[in-house]
Amino acid sequence: MTRYFTAALILLLMSCSGNSTETKDKDKYQKSQESMEEVEQKNPQRFLSAKIDTKKNLLGQTVVKGTITSTAKIVSFKDVSITLRFFSKTGALLEEDQDTVFETVSPGSSVKFKTKYFAPKDSDSVSVTVTGAKL
Repeated sequence: MTRYFTAALILLLMSCSGNSTETKDKDKYQKSQESMEEVEQKNPQRFLSAKIDTKKNLLGQTVVKGTITSTAKIVSFKDVSITLRFFSKTGALLEEDQDTVFETVSPGSSVKFKTKYFAPKDSDSVSVTVTGAKL
Protein backbone atom coordinates (compact mmCIF):
# COMPACT_ATOMS: atom_id res chain seq x y z
CA MET A 1 0.00 0.00 0.00
CA THR A 2 2.78 2.42 0.85
CA ARG A 3 4.46 1.59 -2.46
CA TYR A 4 1.36 2.68 -4.38
CA PHE A 5 1.11 5.83 -2.30
CA THR A 6 4.80 6.62 -2.89
CA ALA A 7 4.49 5.94 -6.64
CA ALA A 8 1.39 8.15 -6.86
CA LEU A 9 3.15 10.93 -4.95
CA ILE A 10 6.18 10.78 -7.26
CA LEU A 11 3.96 10.89 -10.36
CA LEU A 12 2.07 13.85 -8.91
CA LEU A 13 5.27 15.77 -8.23
CA MET A 14 6.66 15.03 -11.69
CA SER A 15 3.50 16.25 -13.42
CA CYS A 16 3.52 19.50 -11.44
CA SER A 17 7.11 20.36 -12.25
CA GLY A 18 6.59 19.82 -16.01
CA ASN A 19 4.23 22.79 -16.34
CA SER A 20 6.62 25.19 -14.65
CA THR A 21 9.39 24.14 -17.06
CA GLU A 22 7.12 24.83 -20.03
CA THR A 23 6.21 28.21 -18.57
CA LYS A 24 9.87 29.07 -18.03
CA ASP A 25 10.68 28.05 -21.61
CA LYS A 26 7.86 30.23 -22.95
CA ASP A 27 9.03 33.18 -20.84
CA LYS A 28 12.62 32.70 -21.99
CA TYR A 29 11.50 32.55 -25.64
CA GLN A 30 9.39 35.70 -25.19
CA LYS A 31 12.31 37.58 -23.62
CA SER A 32 14.67 36.54 -26.42
CA GLN A 33 12.14 37.75 -29.00
CA GLU A 34 11.81 41.09 -27.21
CA SER A 35 15.55 41.57 -27.05
CA MET A 36 15.86 40.67 -30.75
CA GLU A 37 13.18 43.24 -31.54
CA GLU A 38 15.07 45.90 -29.56
CA VAL A 39 18.31 45.15 -31.42
CA GLU A 40 16.57 45.40 -34.79
CA GLN A 41 14.89 48.69 -33.82
CA LYS A 42 18.14 50.29 -32.65
CA ASN A 43 20.23 49.25 -35.69
CA PRO A 44 18.19 49.43 -38.90
CA GLN A 45 21.29 49.82 -41.10
CA ARG A 46 22.58 46.49 -39.75
CA PHE A 47 19.49 44.67 -41.07
CA LEU A 48 18.95 46.62 -44.31
CA SER A 49 21.13 46.39 -47.40
CA ALA A 50 20.91 47.98 -50.83
CA LYS A 51 22.10 46.96 -54.28
CA ILE A 52 21.95 49.18 -57.35
CA ASP A 53 22.36 49.26 -61.12
CA THR A 54 23.00 52.52 -62.97
CA LYS A 55 22.63 53.80 -66.52
CA LYS A 56 22.42 57.14 -68.33
CA ASN A 57 19.18 58.36 -69.89
CA LEU A 58 18.73 60.62 -72.94
CA LEU A 59 18.88 63.77 -70.80
CA GLY A 60 22.28 62.81 -69.37
CA GLN A 61 20.90 61.91 -65.97
CA THR A 62 22.19 58.91 -64.07
CA VAL A 63 19.26 56.57 -63.43
CA VAL A 64 19.76 54.54 -60.27
CA LYS A 65 17.57 51.44 -59.93
CA GLY A 66 17.98 49.43 -56.76
CA THR A 67 16.64 46.97 -54.25
CA ILE A 68 16.55 47.34 -50.48
CA THR A 69 16.50 44.01 -48.64
CA SER A 70 15.68 43.41 -44.98
CA THR A 71 17.26 40.55 -43.04
CA ALA A 72 15.30 41.46 -39.90
CA LYS A 73 13.14 38.75 -38.34
CA ILE A 74 10.60 40.87 -36.44
CA VAL A 75 10.70 44.60 -37.27
CA SER A 76 9.33 46.32 -40.39
CA PHE A 77 11.15 49.46 -41.54
CA LYS A 78 9.80 52.40 -43.53
CA ASP A 79 11.18 55.60 -45.07
CA VAL A 80 14.65 54.14 -45.60
CA SER A 81 17.43 56.76 -45.79
CA ILE A 82 20.19 56.05 -48.30
CA THR A 83 23.43 57.79 -49.26
CA LEU A 84 24.56 57.78 -52.89
CA ARG A 85 28.23 58.44 -53.61
CA PHE A 86 29.58 59.30 -57.05
CA PHE A 87 33.22 58.38 -57.75
CA SER A 88 35.73 59.22 -60.49
CA LYS A 89 37.76 56.66 -62.45
CA THR A 90 40.58 57.04 -59.91
CA GLY A 91 38.22 56.40 -56.98
CA ALA A 92 37.99 60.01 -55.79
CA LEU A 93 34.67 60.97 -54.20
CA LEU A 94 33.03 63.59 -56.42
CA GLU A 95 29.62 64.01 -54.80
CA GLU A 96 27.50 62.57 -52.01
CA ASP A 97 23.70 62.78 -51.99
CA GLN A 98 21.07 61.78 -49.43
CA ASP A 99 17.76 60.30 -50.49
CA THR A 100 14.78 58.58 -48.86
CA VAL A 101 12.90 55.57 -50.20
CA PHE A 102 9.30 56.00 -49.06
CA GLU A 103 8.36 52.32 -48.87
CA THR A 104 7.79 49.82 -46.07
CA VAL A 105 10.24 46.92 -45.94
CA SER A 106 8.76 43.94 -44.09
CA PRO A 107 10.95 41.37 -42.31
CA GLY A 108 12.74 39.15 -44.82
CA SER A 109 11.44 41.03 -47.87
CA SER A 110 12.74 43.44 -50.51
CA VAL A 111 11.48 46.62 -52.17
CA LYS A 112 12.61 48.22 -55.42
CA PHE A 113 13.34 51.90 -55.93
CA LYS A 114 14.35 54.21 -58.75
CA THR A 115 15.82 57.70 -58.68
CA LYS A 116 17.53 60.07 -61.14
CA TYR A 117 20.49 62.40 -60.63
CA PHE A 118 22.58 64.74 -62.71
CA ALA A 119 25.84 63.09 -61.74
CA PRO A 120 29.02 65.18 -61.63
CA LYS A 121 31.16 65.38 -64.73
CA ASP A 122 33.73 62.56 -64.96
CA SER A 123 31.79 60.30 -62.58
CA ASP A 124 32.52 56.65 -63.26
CA SER A 125 30.72 54.70 -60.54
CA VAL A 126 28.02 55.03 -57.91
CA SER A 127 27.72 53.34 -54.52
CA VAL A 128 24.80 53.21 -52.11
CA THR A 129 24.67 52.81 -48.34
CA VAL A 130 21.65 52.50 -46.05
CA THR A 131 22.04 55.14 -43.32
CA GLY A 132 18.81 54.70 -41.36
CA ALA A 133 15.08 54.00 -41.35
CA LYS A 134 11.93 54.72 -39.38
CA LEU A 135 9.90 52.08 -37.58
